[in-house]
Amino acid sequence: MRSKLAVLALAVVGSAVVTAASAGAAPGSSGSAGSSTGSEASDARFETLCTPTDPGLAEISGLVSTGETIYAIGDSGTDDEVWVLDNQCQVTGTVAVPPTPVDVEDMAMAGGRLWLSDTGDNTKVRQQVSLTGLDPVTGAGAMHLLTYPDGPHDAETLLVGHDGRPVIVTKEILAASGIYRPAGGATLDQLGPGPAPLQRIGQIAYAPTDTPGSPMPVAGSILVTGGAVSADGRVVAVRTYTDVYLYPAPDGDIAAALTGATPVRVPMPDQPQGEAIAFTPDGDLLSASEANGGPLPPIQVLRGATGLVDLGA
Repeated sequence: MRSKLAVLALAVVGSAVVTAASAGAAPGSSGSAGSSTGSEASDARFETLCTPTDPGLAEISGLVSTGETIYAIGDSGTDDEVWVLDNQCQVTGTVAVPPTPVDVEDMAMAGGRLWLSDTGDNTKVRQQVSLTGLDPVTGAGAMHLLTYPDGPHDAETLLVGHDGRPVIVTKEILAASGIYRPAGGATLDQLGPGPAPLQRIGQIAYAPTDTPGSPMPVAGSILVTGGAVSADGRVVAVRTYTDVYLYPAPDGDIAAALTGATPVRVPMPDQPQGEAIAFTPDGDLLSASEANGGPLPPIQVLRGATGLVDLGA
């Protein structure tokens, strides 16, 4: 969403603050401590999969792949339907989003349902955010309201593993990104209409990189804009505007991976405003971007992404 760039311009000033804060965080601890700042760089590179042509796909913020089908959704103002694509980026249908969303920023699939992360909050005024479970065939869906324990946050990342527990990672300008999940470790199937409380279980922060492809130089490389979990639940991906960090999670514990493991960093393609990633069932990683006022950017793929992570570490 282009309006968010005015808010995020403050990150140019704040990036040094975030970097300094993250350097002092202790990896592997619980609660509000724990931060993964180090990474191992990879020379793997993305390639173009296909390029969307429908103008409705100008603000892709969430992505899911089933292997044969790609689901995509835009953020605020373009998030009233999920777009259904083939692997040539041709639109084959749409699925209406039943409850009226505020700002959907990410999407995952679990239990045969698409889970829409209506957690965008650029101005940090929302007292409640939500996850919506959507049947991709019938369009039936239900909203589950959530509340943060420490006030409003902007968040663009939803991670769901094999255990069905949703993990939300916030997008912070002047602080490390918080890691939250439903209090008590509730799974998606255990969420009622809510509002249900979230619990902060850790944090992550990244050092700036010189990878091109951000709507704001340098600062965009530390802002968390999307995430995904591999089909077997053993690799967790978190992206910024410019880079993706692949974490080993051999036991499927997302929180432990984010706060205690050393990720592999792969530079993202030079995208105008990259916010969406998704694993394919085969372990490739797809990446999509908002157009940010320009031509529709391609969906790109990192072949064999899960193979870049040492799960025996």
